[in-house]
Amino acid sequence: MSMDIRCLFPELGPVVGYAATATMRALGRPEHADQTALYLHVREVPAPRVVVVQDLDEPPGCGSLWGEVNATIFGALGCAGCVTNGCVRDLKEARAIGFHFFARGPCVSHAYVRVESAGLPVTVGGLRVSPGDLIHADQHGVLLIPREIAAELPAAAERVVAAEQSLLSWVRSSEFDPDELIKRRRVKH
Repeated sequence: MSMDIRCLFPELGPVVGYAATATMRALGRPEHADQTALYLHVREVPAPRVVVVQDLDEPPGCGSLWGEVNATIFGALGCAGCVTNGCVRDLKEARAIGFHFFARGPCVSHAYVRVESAGLPVTVGGLRVSPGDLIHADQHGVLLIPREIAAELPAAAERVVAAEQSLLSWVRSSEFDPDELIKRRRVKH
């Protein structure tokens, strides 16, 4: 996702989960404010879960679906956090219960917030997310993990870390040679 979506609680560490999706609005008086469709959808998505919500208001962030109440409810429904192009509130309370917020930033009010849809594809931070997509989010941002390669990622990550640590150990050692660095790091065509 774009840099518009940022981690508000980096100290809570990374989150990996399957996307439960929804859209919401906070502008204008609602005809309804029932979140039942989202509660039901969340329960259909395998655990662990992350709720990904597209704020349809223009501009997004006029009001927040996410605060202490929804962080508590969705935590009880097995969600590790939320990702939204909108805003969040009650930061202290959400942090205290360990519920992650990835959002544009905080806002002061829930306004006239209501869920518009649940269980359909959404676009947040320029990324299209479908229900059940595998999400990884941490202090660096939010991304999708293709399910077909998910099982391979831990071993691939270990290989990258091992190669980087080997390079860094050599660069920090007395055996470091700038000319050798150029040879090692040159891209071969």
